[in-house]
Amino acid sequence: MSRKHSPRRSPAARIGSGLITLLSVLATLAGVAYLAPSLFGYERYVITGGSMSGTFEKGSIAFEEPVPVDDLKVGDVITYLPPASSGVTNLVTHRIVKDKTLKGGVRQLQTQGDANPDPDPWKFSLTKGEQPVVRHTVPYAGWIFVALADREIRMMVIGIPAALIALASLVELARAIGAGRREKTRPVAAHGRDTVQSA
Repeated sequence: MSRKHSPRRSPAARIGSGLITLLSVLATLAGVAYLAPSLFGYERYVITGGSMSGTFEKGSIAFEEPVPVDDLKVGDVITYLPPASSGVTNLVTHRIVKDKTLKGGVRQLQTQGDANPDPDPWKFSLTKGEQPVVRHTVPYAGWIFVALADREIRMMVIGIPAALIALASLVELARAIGAGRREKTRPVAAHGRDTVQSA
């Protein structure tokens, strides 16, 4: 009975295979981390300013849960677009410090960054039925998303692991083909007794 031995891999090949596996696991985990919040009903925002320093720092990721506007209260930290008259064109993540109902039932809010000495100079009303409220933050992780917004970095981060995985697959395929050819060209030893036919 003959035994087939798989060719022993060199230490460099084993290390390379381990690195490829590690990169694949990290890429999978990154993909899950990117998609998971939306699966659980959360929205994700990267904090790019320092107005909430002390509560969460610049570069943090804020995970926000949409809640009915009627459930908002003073103390909630929300992400919203200030009114056009404010001159601010980007989203702001600040804490509600004033909540006033005007004549006619119009609800007017005012916010303030925890690190700012004064409330924001604008007041506003929310027109949608729901508003994202900060529930959790992860410090510094937002810098990854900021970096990935750059096309060249994104191509490098995605392209290099993909190229390494493709290269490793080609090496394994070539090794398997080579092992198969060697197996075919190896002489087969005959075992047992010869059969003699009588005339």
